[in-house]
Amino acid sequence: MKVVVVGCTHAGTAAVKSILENHPEAEVTVFERNDNISFLSCGIALYVGGVVKDPAGLFYSNPEELASLGATVHMEHDVTKVDTDAKTVTAKNLKDNEVQTVSYDKLVMTTGSWPIIPPIKGIDSENILLCKNYNQANEIIASSNDAKRVVVVGGGYIGIELVEAFAETGKEVTLIDGLPRILNKYLDKPFTDVLEEELRQKGVKLALGENVSEFVANSEGKVETVVTPSDSFEADLVILCVGFKPSTDLLKDQVEMLPTGAIKVNQYMQTSNPDIFSAGDSTMVHYNPSHTENYIPLATNAVRQGMLVGKNLVEPTVKYRGTQGTSGLYLFGWNIGSTGLTAESAKINGVDVNVTVFEDNYRPEFMPTTENILMEIVSEKGTNRIVGAQFLSKYDITQSANTMSVVIQNEMTLEDLALQDFFFQPHFDRPWNYLNLLAQAALKNIK
Repeated sequence: MKVVVVGCTHAGTAAVKSILENHPEAEVTVFERNDNISFLSCGIALYVGGVVKDPAGLFYSNPEELASLGATVHMEHDVTKVDTDAKTVTAKNLKDNEVQTVSYDKLVMTTGSWPIIPPIKGIDSENILLCKNYNQANEIIASSNDAKRVVVVGGGYIGIELVEAFAETGKEVTLIDGLPRILNKYLDKPFTDVLEEELRQKGVKLALGENVSEFVANSEGKVETVVTPSDSFEADLVILCVGFKPSTDLLKDQVEMLPTGAIKVNQYMQTSNPDIFSAGDSTMVHYNPSHTENYIPLATNAVRQGMLVGKNLVEPTVKYRGTQGTSGLYLFGWNIGSTGLTAESAKINGVDVNVTVFEDNYRPEFMPTTENILMEIVSEKGTNRIVGAQFLSKYDITQSANTMSVVIQNEMTLEDLALQDFFFQPHFDRPWNYLNLLAQAALKNIK
């Protein structure tokens, strides 16, 4: 059985390992455009900020490991064509321009995503950088050494983490986002209000609800000003973090896709062509809170889907369980966790919800110290099915987002969580765990 894997980041690496573990007889050929694999892009801000000193730790595999497992790995090879009728893949060696065409019995598309590049005047100026892969991380570090004023465009997780990294290293930082709040996809207003105030206290300029209209360069072609409809900001360096789009042009009009361009798959990671599998940032997910097909590019989704490709390559064996889009963030001492729907995203996904915001200390006041937790729970009206939760505290409550992810995936209700059995020990929590109290407050709120 000949298997060709196109792209080898999170999903591709997981798929190759799983295929060779479950089907050691398979002839696995890998094509990767970059000169490295399995880079953890979520660690770029840590690398930029100097928290991670050795970038080698941000890779969890390498071409040599995959080759030792039995794969034939072609690095710096750009796949230019996929012929699904002939079942062939054509790739060009980027080092010598040699072109080769190989056949496959099974094709695995793990081509990932690429940063969205908006059509803004002056966007081709020097020192306007993207933030996705290892080479771009090195470019950001090299460019930031002499930069005093940094503008980050995009207030999602990557943008916010870079803002923190630059602020902590003494840069003058401006954050621009077209939406009125940071982290809009993950947190509701009570939470972002706290974090936005923290950013201002750290000296970060916030230009929210503003779209960049132009990048102005100097005579040497380097960006020096970022212009919005109402203001302008001086910049030595600009980082674009406005989102990602799936890299799926190779299969355009050959398999079914979402309007976003994400490849549609069934529970066994098969596309509409049963001999083609897809996983990771190029692929849709089943979003459990709303029972919809969504595009949520996260490394956690990628490694799970990649592993399932290997399990289901020959016959349907293990079903995909879907996702809640669970995520965590550490920002200026704040621990943040979220999972499932927010009040705003519930409207977008067509779910009618009740929302309860609740605060409590994580453990009894008679203990020497404790910390307040700001919490929110989102539940479906009529059924009380829990569909989302958010947490913010100086205490590390991020694992509660994982707990709530399990709650959502198993379609538990407010009543279930209100009486769920959790241990009590004053070092860690109250006789009623704060998750119990959150659900109980939601039930009172609904009544």
